[in-house]
Amino acid sequence: MDIQESISQLKQFRQELYEAFDLRRDALMELTDALLSTPNAQSVVELSLSPFFRRHYSSGSDAIACLFQPSELEKADAERRAFEQKWVRLIAPYLPEPQQRRFWLFGTDVVPIPRLFARTLADRTYVHQPNTVAGNKPVTIGHDYSHLVFFPEKINADDPPWAVPMIVRRVHSDEKATGVGAEQIDALMKDKTLPFHDELCVHVADSVYSAVTYLGPVAVQGHKKLVNVVRAPSNRVFYRQAPPAAGKRRRGHPTWYGRRFSLKDSSTWGEPDEVAETTSTTRKGRTHRVQMEAWHNLLMRGKRGLPMHKHPFTLIRVRVFDEEGNPVFKRTLWLIVIGECRNELSLVEAWAAYGQRYDVEHYFRFGKQRLLMAAYQTPDVEHEENWMQIVALATVQLWLARDLAELMLRPWERYLPEAKRDTASPSTVQRDFGRIIRQIGTPAELPKPRGKSPGRAKGERQPRRQRHPVIKKGQKASKPT
Repeated sequence: MDIQESISQLKQFRQELYEAFDLRRDALMELTDALLSTPNAQSVVELSLSPFFRRHYSSGSDAIACLFQPSELEKADAERRAFEQKWVRLIAPYLPEPQQRRFWLFGTDVVPIPRLFARTLADRTYVHQPNTVAGNKPVTIGHDYSHLVFFPEKINADDPPWAVPMIVRRVHSDEKATGVGAEQIDALMKDKTLPFHDELCVHVADSVYSAVTYLGPVAVQGHKKLVNVVRAPSNRVFYRQAPPAAGKRRRGHPTWYGRRFSLKDSSTWGEPDEVAETTSTTRKGRTHRVQMEAWHNLLMRGKRGLPMHKHPFTLIRVRVFDEEGNPVFKRTLWLIVIGECRNELSLVEAWAAYGQRYDVEHYFRFGKQRLLMAAYQTPDVEHEENWMQIVALATVQLWLARDLAELMLRPWERYLPEAKRDTASPSTVQRDFGRIIRQIGTPAELPKPRGKSPGRAKGERQPRRQRHPVIKKGQKASKPT
């Protein structure tokens, strides 16, 4: 893209973003600019020290609180969904149409936000948190946030891992991440105003989303142009389609499932229906051979209201070998490709699409390290959700400015592979975003001092905040004796 075109695109998005803020738009815009230009900030209040934030430090918290405010408590969830869709419609026109591939690529994953000591924060649950110490359980207390992101096309194999957040939603204690993910993809696909509504879309996700609690609702929603590529755990059991009944139909329940297909038992597989092979090159220049085998029209068992026997899928077995023919990974990768248009994807395209799913992990890591994704301390759940939305909107601006950033390498970084890339990484753009803001300007207006606030009345005491217990969800009922 031409530099002038990139500048005009970024300026247009920032102007539309500024106009989309309902309250405190000047403070919100400056808070976002401070976040984008301060890579080393340790807390959200520290952003008020940025030269791009020309207001008092208390204006930052006030702006976050005013990003979204429901009109009534009973309408909060419905208004929050409409609020999320507003940002989707703002971001979608800036997504580039696919050139090398024939589909739009999306992905969903959950990021934990630890709030271990926030006893006044409501709806905290036990969430997964990776732990590097062997033997420790990977569990902490906090909130889960489900992110639906867009994966841009990669021109070169070593392009940086970009993920553009589209919908950010907190997983409530009475919800499952798979159910929230199904709602997010449904909200994205059914919006007729989006540019990819009637085009082929591929959604990739990890093994958690291979459960019926996600694939079932997505299949029932009936998005004909949506294909899901999800990883299957190696202990799953699937089924072949039942052979047609011979003669007259007998009484009783019809036979839906045929012979077992156990991923742990290779004797149940049979010969694959399709075989493909390709090569991949690692970042270190090593060439690997990728072998794929596929079995078509398999079935998985459903649940009440989720008739999965009506939704066959393709199962792909992926193995990677080095130049000497030795397997690179200990475990085999199993992929489920499900959707009415699943046959429009080749095996290589399905495998390559799932390989880009890992870019969302880089987005979460960068968000926590550089965009203070998990650093906002607040006793209000609504304010925490607002902050997660601000981080997502800031990431979109970084992505739009990727062609404008100049390399600001430290002396010891000039030998790294990142120094030779044509496309800037998120950290590279953030280092240079201050210069970009000074070049293109900001739509925010200067603050207008209104005198000193009278503050609290003498003798007034704030009520003690309510302490909330940690909610443990997913408890199984005890077996009857």
